[in-house]
Amino acid sequence: MKRLALGLLPWFAMLPLAEAIAEELTSDAEALENVEVVAVSPLQFGGVDINKIPANVQTTTAEGLQRSQAISLADYMNRYMGSVNINDAQNNPLQPDIQYRGFSASPLMGLPAGMAVYVNGVRFNEPFGDMINWDLIPQGAIENMALQPASNPAFGLNALGGSITVNTKTGFSSPKHQLEVQGGSWDRHSEELSSGWNNGTWGYFADFSNFSEEGWRDHSRSEAKRGFGTLSWRGSQSSLDLNFAGTENELRGNGAIPEELLAFGRDKVFTHPDLTRNRLFMVSLDGDTWLNDQNQLSGTAYYRRNKISTYNGDGSEFDDCEVDGTDFLCEDDEPLVAMDGNRVLEDEALEGGTINTSETTQQSFGFALQNAFHHKIFGMNNQLIGGASYDHSTAHYRADTELGSLTSDRGVRAGGVLLQESRVRLNTETNNYGVFLTDTLSVTDKLDVTVSGRYNITHLELKDQFPGDDPDENLTGYHTFNRINPAAGLTYAFMPELTFYGNYSESSRVPTPMELSCADPNNPCKLPNAFVADPPLEQVVANSWEAGFRGDLKQLPFGRMHWNAGFFHVINNNDILWQGNGAVNGMGYFENVGKTQRQGAEAGLSGLFFDDRLRWTANYTFIDATYQSSFGSPNGAHPNAVDGVTQVRPGNKIPGIPAHQAKFSADYDIVPEWTLGFDMNYNSSQYLRGDEANLTAKIPAFVIFNLRSEYRFNEHVALFGRVNNLFDRDYANFGAWAETGEVLQGLGLEENENARFVGVGAPRAAWIGLRLTM
Repeated sequence: MKRLALGLLPWFAMLPLAEAIAEELTSDAEALENVEVVAVSPLQFGGVDINKIPANVQTTTAEGLQRSQAISLADYMNRYMGSVNINDAQNNPLQPDIQYRGFSASPLMGLPAGMAVYVNGVRFNEPFGDMINWDLIPQGAIENMALQPASNPAFGLNALGGSITVNTKTGFSSPKHQLEVQGGSWDRHSEELSSGWNNGTWGYFADFSNFSEEGWRDHSRSEAKRGFGTLSWRGSQSSLDLNFAGTENELRGNGAIPEELLAFGRDKVFTHPDLTRNRLFMVSLDGDTWLNDQNQLSGTAYYRRNKISTYNGDGSEFDDCEVDGTDFLCEDDEPLVAMDGNRVLEDEALEGGTINTSETTQQSFGFALQNAFHHKIFGMNNQLIGGASYDHSTAHYRADTELGSLTSDRGVRAGGVLLQESRVRLNTETNNYGVFLTDTLSVTDKLDVTVSGRYNITHLELKDQFPGDDPDENLTGYHTFNRINPAAGLTYAFMPELTFYGNYSESSRVPTPMELSCADPNNPCKLPNAFVADPPLEQVVANSWEAGFRGDLKQLPFGRMHWNAGFFHVINNNDILWQGNGAVNGMGYFENVGKTQRQGAEAGLSGLFFDDRLRWTANYTFIDATYQSSFGSPNGAHPNAVDGVTQVRPGNKIPGIPAHQAKFSADYDIVPEWTLGFDMNYNSSQYLRGDEANLTAKIPAFVIFNLRSEYRFNEHVALFGRVNNLFDRDYANFGAWAETGEVLQGLGLEENENARFVGVGAPRAAWIGLRLTM
């Protein structure tokens, strides 16, 4: 026994050392668990610790999206992420006009695109007009997303305000099977089935969803059918994912209404129908391999085809006129000409309305390749990512205007006569080349320095399929743009509770084929119809500064908290704006108007309290968005316009951007199985689009509350529900000056009366759902 004790003595002596080693390993493991890696290039590989990025990056995961019960990624961003707001210009839940720091990512043709969006490394901005169709992104297939400011030009064109990167699930990240069904107000119901599996080497993930609703406004039925699938392979040093996506969506967004119509009900529409069909097919292959312990090679290749069709009933401003004793239907005292070459005779069946149709078939393919080098420089940790990308896209655009008559409920009945001057057949081809790099050097344990840059080359060709005899109305043209965009920034961690970050960056966007097709002030066009000319436009260049502080408070007596506070300043040079009354399909053109500025401050708090039973976030943003150049803004509907123009001065506010935004969200586990939560969203007042000179009253500020709850019977069954606009507030988050024409004559209003159009917010509504997980 004595020998046994003596033999064990050295082991007992080593216990304190073993405990110290175990504590150190545990501490290291916890530190590793807390490291959040964020991509610093469009590809999803080669990420960097989020604490080393010199900007305020916001992220979420599949779990966060599921807990929020948001209807889409855009809805989640609007409710939970700082500096994000929605304009309900279309008034369809799957077609939101998202703004981040005053920059748009919108499905609406004519809005200046200011955000770059990537899904699995594939650019999601539409080639023809850089729009973002949020309904094409399958929410149930999202594994994680990141919203980054314009601090890194590696994300390419259009990242003036920032970029959004979305990574989807695989059979390795989501190896489970789930069925979710829900229904409630406005006959809305949705069903989603997802399945994931892997055997360690091969895996699959599939997600199928169906969304349908009558809508809360008249004539607003929408349906969205989406499918997504991934086949995955994992090796010891490599990975491959083959992704497929497809949609068949029919969305009705009847847009803003004149304030006069509010007296007849907020569910009324100005004109109808207003139908958009999105049919997407996309396949992509992405993967990576470690060449050695320091070099990670990754790449992606894709093919994407999206066919967007629109069918819109609108009011018309055509009048009767007499020529040589015959009454014709005319515009500016000139008879309209039909497709058969004959002038259009006056006919009640052809007066008061038009059916505007368009079809845009966009195909694109491309690839990107990058290498992440993890090498020490003079003993300092360093990560250098270098890569190149190529994107080729074609668009076949066709548009027609058919004369029609208004029905008693402001619908448009087609009259069978197509107008010759409104027929557009345009083919475009775009080639984008990019070379990028970004380097993060850890100078010390506290100081990290990041430099990045990208060289962009764009060749853009327009081919008018019906050029006509007038060269001023010919759409054919060829344009080339190129630019080097640099960036530099740093982070310094004084302590875990206090880190400084700051950066300067430049980014750019080139005029889109859509904008170049309608850029002649002497030949205005109508969106989405009647493109008429191809004069040059300059590319937009943004100069961005951002600085702030952030930190983690982990030693609080009741939990832990993260905080951030910062300032941003962005100047757009040669900004491109739509000049005219495009809010309700009026005439206008695109033009470089000089400088615009978006600057402001933002602050955020998030916490996990009481053993993570209470989870909450709070965000506040102040945005000072102004024009910095003088120009004339044409809009015949503006009540203060002189000869149809208002004069914009430096310092005038940019419409549609609330100066103050505040958000708060909280979830509390009343018992481990039952969670109750709510969120609050406040937007201050904003000027109407078309009032760039700030001469009329703003849309009032508003605040809305949403309630949600979930009860988990066990790990397999959960019941959940939510109530939107809990206190049933009447509000509007979008507005524009436009003319009503003859549309509202049946309500006793004058013809062509100037009107304030508003995008009305949805009333109180509730839904309940069931989730089964295996």
